[in-house]
Amino acid sequence: MKIAVSSQGEELTSQVDPRFGRAQYFIIYDTETGDFAAVSNEQNLNAAQGAGVQAAQNVAQHQVDLVISGNLGPKAYATLSAAGVKTALWSEGTVAEAVELAKNDKLKVSDGANVQGHWM
Repeated sequence: MKIAVSSQGEELTSQVDPRFGRAQYFIIYDTETGDFAAVSNEQNLNAAQGAGVQAAQNVAQHQVDLVISGNLGPKAYATLSAAGVKTALWSEGTVAEAVELAKNDKLKVSDGANVQGHWM
C-alpha cells in the first residue's frame, strides 16, 4: 500500500500538517518496501484558490491508496475520491506515527470533507 501524509517537513519524524492543500510537503510511503519520498507542495502554499484540488491531483499521480491529513475540504476530498484514493483524518503526531496507525488499521477512513473550502 502507498500512503501520502501531509507533512510539515521532509522526514518521517516531521509533524503531520493539519492542512492538506497548503501542506508544505507530502511524504509518500510504501508499506511493502519501507521506502519514502518527500514531495514538495510549494506551488500551492500561496495559491489564491484551488490549492486542495491541485494538491489532490498531484498526490493521486503518485498512485497512492490512502491520504492522511488533519483536514480535507470538499473539492480535495471529491478529487481524491474520484481517483479511488481513500482518506483518513489524523494530525496528532509525526508522519511515522500516522504510517504505523494506517499499517495497523487504526485509522477510520473518511466519508467526506471535514472543513469548508478555502480553509487556512
